Amino acid sequence: MLGGQLLIVMDEASRRRLRTVGILLVVLGAAGVILPQLMGLALSLLISALLLLSGLLSAYLAWSSYARTSTGWMKPAILIALGLLIAFYPKAGTAAIGLLLIVYFLMDGFASLIFGLELRPMRGWGWTVISGAASLLLALLFIGGWPFHSDWLVGLLVGVSLLLDGVALLVLSTAAAPQ
Repeated sequence: MLGGQLLIVMDEASRRRLRTVGILLVVLGAAGVILPQLMGLALSLLISALLLLSGLLSAYLAWSSYARTSTGWMKPAILIALGLLIAFYPKAGTAAIGLLLIVYFLMDGFASLIFGLELRPMRGWGWTVISGAASLLLALLFIGGWPFHSDWLVGLLVGVSLLLDGVALLVLSTAAAPQ
């Protein structure tokens, strides 16, 4: 901090990484905005696959380490059951993801607002504040439509959030002081 102002210094390699991540987030975000139901389904299936993988790994651990105790098999059974439930009923999975996203957008919004205000008057600070305000607005919109519109809201809101985060990173990559 310099005189109450946050100073961010980056070398060219750091700027390139920031730009690359920003561009990837913009592309993913645009895909979510254009195809929100597909993005929601993809997120639901990704979480399903992660739960199944975790369950299988936990089952392997239970089998190889403590196969004689039935309580050791509870965690793998729950993870596999949840993964299969979400895989076979992705709308219910999307609704559950939607509830988690409401909490995420609320926390992300507050954190981005505070961080953006700390960056002021650095060029690009406004985009971070806008991204935070948009996350708070998205959380409120989602609360109003949950769980009935979760199938497309999840994809749309994640897409918008990724898009705005990507734009904020792109602007910040040009604003950081050279090293």
